[in-house]
Amino acid sequence: MRREGRLGVGIIGAGRVGPVIGAALGGAGHAIVGITRGSDEERAEALLPGVPVLDALEVVRRSELVVIAVPHDELPGLVAGLAELGAWQPGQLVLHTDPGYGATVLAPAAAQGAIPLAVHPAVAFTGTSMDLRQLTHAYAAVTAPAPVLPIAQALAVELGCEPVVVAEESRAAYAEALATATEFSRSIVRQ
Repeated sequence: MRREGRLGVGIIGAGRVGPVIGAALGGAGHAIVGITRGSDEERAEALLPGVPVLDALEVVRRSELVVIAVPHDELPGLVAGLAELGAWQPGQLVLHTDPGYGATVLAPAAAQGAIPLAVHPAVAFTGTSMDLRQLTHAYAAVTAPAPVLPIAQALAVELGCEPVVVAEESRAAYAEALATATEFSRSIVRQ
């Protein structure tokens, strides 16, 4: 039996980000109910041992909170495709981790009653347990409709991050600034 306020969490995206976010939320007491296949199944198994590997539709069906951690170009089509299948559930939390999108990319899910949240931890993910330590010293950009913004902030805190609200219309500028800073840091290291 789950403690009060704990969620069944499903992860769509088993690359460097999804399993780490799942492990952080699991560490905060949430139940990880499933993850999709990814490029490195050993990584997902190492971070989320025993978590069932499911297709995206089944992950959504089993979850109270769906975390989507897929490449930028895949996010809109994935959300819309699951909406076409009628997958999203009223009251279900849907959180994506992409820096470049706010909550509006989740509009197809929101149209079916899901609660759209954008939470981007500003961490260079390696896909290892080392990332869990990095999260505790990181900021997370959070974007969500005003009535549910506290939910996005609370989830960022549960990841170990300090939430920073980024307005929907500022997400592209945030992503660009993040990319510029990252490239600048890499060039310094190379020199």
